[in-house]
Amino acid sequence: MQTAELVALPLAEHLRAMEALWDSLCRDQTQAHVVPAWHEEELNKRVAALESGEEVVSPWEEVKERIRHRAEQLVRPG
Repeated sequence: MQTAELVALPLAEHLRAMEALWDSLCRDQTQAHVVPAWHEEELNKRVAALESGEEVVSPWEEVKERIRHRAEQLVRPG
């Protein structure tokens, strides 16, 4: 299937195609755990920042409330 054919598909078909691609990637065990070196380095930096206290995280409930508040401001400016 060509890209133009994919683009023309309805949403439900797009989702089925994506699912089929994802499933095929997951079945390919030769590539299942390949992580690029730069990605692993970045993850290690982020973990180190968290462990050192340099990077602060917020509880999920707090984050959701902040997002809701911002969304409400966008809908109702003022």
